[in-house]
Amino acid sequence: MLDTGEVAPEFELTDQEGEPVALSDYADQRVVLYFYPRADTPGCTTEAAGFRDTLAEFQARDVAVLGISDDPVADLAAFAEEYDLSFPLLSDEDGEVASAYDSYGEKNMFGDTFDGVFRNTYVVGTDGTITHVYEDVDPEGHAEELLDDLD
Repeated sequence: MLDTGEVAPEFELTDQEGEPVALSDYADQRVVLYFYPRADTPGCTTEAAGFRDTLAEFQARDVAVLGISDDPVADLAAFAEEYDLSFPLLSDEDGEVASAYDSYGEKNMFGDTFDGVFRNTYVVGTDGTITHVYEDVDPEGHAEELLDDLD
């Protein structure tokens, strides 16, 4: 995991609408970068719904929320539409950005080994450094936990 105080790696990825989104687009805001394994799975849906339901509270604090997974753009578009997710979901199909944030690597599930995204979250401050780190996040209540920590 990256540590607080480290400079957040810059990136540009495509969102669910096919538009490019860069971390530098949010230079004047704090940014929640939440990495999640797979769109439209139970834990990822719970986590995304938590951000959806509290998005106005993040916006009131001038905090942007960006979700990052290795799903293709089409899957992100369907996920966003089905669950009314109005914040950017970014496609990192090769895991390059997740790797830069120590949030991608070997996973084991049901006896299978594969590379995938780890459920981690970072908060990036207006100066571009990491201010909060959350590893192996519990999707239930994570958005509320972040709001409490941001205050």
